[in-house]
Amino acid sequence: MSKMLEEIREQPAALERTLKAELRGIERLRAKFEKEKPRMVVLAARGTSDNAAQFGRYLIEVTTGIPVSLAAPSVSTLYHSKLRMEGALLAAVSQSGESTDTNVVLEEAKAQGAFTLGITNEASSTLAKIADHAILVRAGREKSVAATKTYTGQLLSFYLLAWALGAELEIDDLKKLPEMAAAALKLEKEIEARAERYRFMNHAVVVGRGLNYSNAFEWALKMMETCYIVAERFSQADILHGPIAMVGQAFPAFVLAPPGATWPVMNELIAKLQGLKAETLVLSDRSNREAPKSAVRIPAALSFHAKKGKAAMPADLYTPVPYIIPAQLFAAKLAEVKGLNPDQPRGLSKVTLTL
Repeated sequence: MSKMLEEIREQPAALERTLKAELRGIERLRAKFEKEKPRMVVLAARGTSDNAAQFGRYLIEVTTGIPVSLAAPSVSTLYHSKLRMEGALLAAVSQSGESTDTNVVLEEAKAQGAFTLGITNEASSTLAKIADHAILVRAGREKSVAATKTYTGQLLSFYLLAWALGAELEIDDLKKLPEMAAAALKLEKEIEARAERYRFMNHAVVVGRGLNYSNAFEWALKMMETCYIVAERFSQADILHGPIAMVGQAFPAFVLAPPGATWPVMNELIAKLQGLKAETLVLSDRSNREAPKSAVRIPAALSFHAKKGKAAMPADLYTPVPYIIPAQLFAAKLAEVKGLNPDQPRGLSKVTLTL
């Protein structure tokens, strides 16, 4: 068994540890932001962490109304430009906490007046030391080069950050995420059987929208780095602005289709892909009864409904954590089918240093 697969299975416990350990610190952060809320949030990250940051952008903007931007590290590391960061929150995200460029961005932002936050799996890392506050992902050491449990830990960290920024999320709802992750893991046998069909796949598209847009990027990345597949990733809107032309008969297309605001447009895309006779695999859950019968369904009803008297929130609010797990399983199982080692992709190492 690969380390990647082992670490995929560890995610419910890792999420539970992170939530329990970080609640007190997040309460202090919330108290700070209640006195002085950031005028904007800037997120700095690379690779899988950048995909998590993309989720953070959607989540924070949707639930708090605070504008969020994704940093371009080259502005600081190559062009050496100074940004006016007074009153801003700069959050750097890195599994190892040693990503050179994201740490430079954080240090520069701090010098220009931003409050800084680090999200990392390593308590003793440079990032954890230089940030004003750190949210620690308690995933345990991740040995596989392909990040899995640290990614979902980062997603959870963004829920905590959104709550600290004033989002009307309920901590009791966050406590259900480990259970949702466990439900998604029950798909392992089905995913293993489905992966066999894609043994000779060498290209694909992955499509998501809204809160699951980041998961489209992460699913594609996992297939690229573990299975050497050329996997393009798009939002449902962007693929229709040209890239849909490359999709034809038997072209593999993977679609994240949760219930809620994004479902009507995702449903239209699925119909279009089926009309093109694409090899379409849809990922959904039991609460989306309109999803195709052929869809892979997480065996849980994940549509969110706010309690009476609470602020309305999107139905797909808590789907990103459980939805990425079948995608991770798919990549791990497909690598196995192809005779590849997902723990040691060619040309990659666990810590990547770039400027």
